[in-house]
Amino acid sequence: MVGYDPGSQGAALSPEEAALAGSAAGMVTRALISPFDVLKIRFQLQIEKVSFFRKEGKYWGLFQASRCIHSEEGLSAFWKGHVPAQLLSITFGAVQFASFEFLTEAVHKSTPYDSQTAGVHFVCGGLAACSATVVCQPLDTLRTRFAAQGEPKLYRNFGHAVSSMLSSEGVLAFYRGLSPTLLAVFPYAGMQFFFYNVFKNLLATPPKSGNSGGNLRSLVCGSAAGMISKTITYPFDLFKKRLQVGGFEAARVHFGQVKTGAQLQWPGGLCRSDSQRRGRARLL
Repeated sequence: MVGYDPGSQGAALSPEEAALAGSAAGMVTRALISPFDVLKIRFQLQIEKVSFFRKEGKYWGLFQASRCIHSEEGLSAFWKGHVPAQLLSITFGAVQFASFEFLTEAVHKSTPYDSQTAGVHFVCGGLAACSATVVCQPLDTLRTRFAAQGEPKLYRNFGHAVSSMLSSEGVLAFYRGLSPTLLAVFPYAGMQFFFYNVFKNLLATPPKSGNSGGNLRSLVCGSAAGMISKTITYPFDLFKKRLQVGGFEAARVHFGQVKTGAQLQWPGGLCRSDSQRRGRARLL
């Protein structure tokens, strides 16, 4: 059960138990979806249009991008930045779920509202995600930069990335993209918990039938809720990724256009022909 439920037959989860469950879920999920996340970040940071019919950029399709990354950077490239990504998932899941349990319990005990209503889940879910975002933003920035860099690597490892960013860009570099992230994460997480609550009630098991298929229903409800929420708030995620790699253009020179100040450069991706790459540099 997600969120404080006074009517639950079993013992309610404490914030600490919710944090542990959220961390474990985030860790497993991150390991499984990392290749798709790397592809998503590469697509988001490509200035040229991602289109199979108009092959302007280095990456123009899911399978083509996968083959290109594998051939140029190896299989391990799909798990670039996995250390900060895992730290991000574990920390974000812990803070988010612990905050959500705490907030829903506080709402139930301090207000006349039922903690299991969809509206309460929307507000508490959004606030919980905002708190987790502020805590985890530096890890999110590091993860994005690791996934964005090609070969040769600009950052050799986690420690080198932290020291390089601190020395060349300062502490605030770790919080680039925080504003659009907060603008997106409240409605995203709020809608995620909201739709999960709605779908869970729609697919609720009749009392006499036991809890058969409960895990499958949770998977279906969570997947549908996440898909709807991500689709609605996706533009903010794109803004965040673009801001997080500001000043990081040197690591992306093999991927196509790179906007640096008033200039657009076409250094030429390795998966495009010379005729496609020649003569593309121009000034705005």
